[in-house]
This record gives sequence, structure tokens and C-alpha cells, in this order.
Amino acid sequence: MSSAEYAPASVEMLAAFSDAWNRHDLPALMSFMHAECVFETAAGPLACGDRHSGHEAVAAAFESAWKNFPDAQWRNGRHFVAGDRGVSEWTFTGTAADGSRIEADGVDLFVFKDGKILVKNVFRKNRPPLPAA
Repeated sequence: MSSAEYAPASVEMLAAFSDAWNRHDLPALMSFMHAECVFETAAGPLACGDRHSGHEAVAAAFESAWKNFPDAQWRNGRHFVAGDRGVSEWTFTGTAADGSRIEADGVDLFVFKDGKILVKNVFRKNRPPLPAA
């Protein structure tokens, strides 16, 4: 199947992807990801943060967000698509096991292939944790 036979990425697709994050719905999230997907995190030892490649590694990395912040949410989503690139803006909120809270703005930069997300690259403001509520 050629790339022309796939539905192109859209703002609606990114909104649905964001909704799946907020539902903590891993199967739905992975349905948006290309078979050769890459996830680059906001923090890690590499210049790109941490890089996870392939469905299994990306799924494990996605799931770790909810393990670290069981109430994680990505609010105030705004999405843009231009050809094979896209952007989602959001405000991340979550509470860690120690009760400290995070509320920080961020963006995902996307590269699409065959109507799916090939690369998800995360950037988040480095704001100190807020005190426990």
C-alpha cells in the first residue's frame, strides 16, 4: 500500500490521541502509532531526552507516565498539522507518589508516516514540583 492510500494525519486525529492519554488508554494510544514508532521523552541522558523505538518500547514508556503520575492529565490541548508534521500544545498536571504536584506547559512535535505517528518528541517546561496539596 502506498502512502497515498492512507488517511492523512489531522487535527482530529491528534485530539483523539490526546483524549486517549487522558483516559490512560494504552491500546488506543498505540493504535495511532506507526509500526516503526519512536518516542523521545522530555528528560533523559541524551540530547533528545530518552529515545524509545518500536511498539513494545514505546508502549512501556507511555505506560510509565501513569505509573509515575496516576492522575496524569494533559489539559488545554491545541493541535496543528502541516503535511507530515504536527504539534500538540498542552498543560500537564499530575501528582507523584510523594504528593508533590506538577503543572507545566509543554508541546509534542510529531512526524507522521502512512497516516500514523512515526515520531512523538516531547518538550515540557522545567518547573519545580509544587508542594503536596
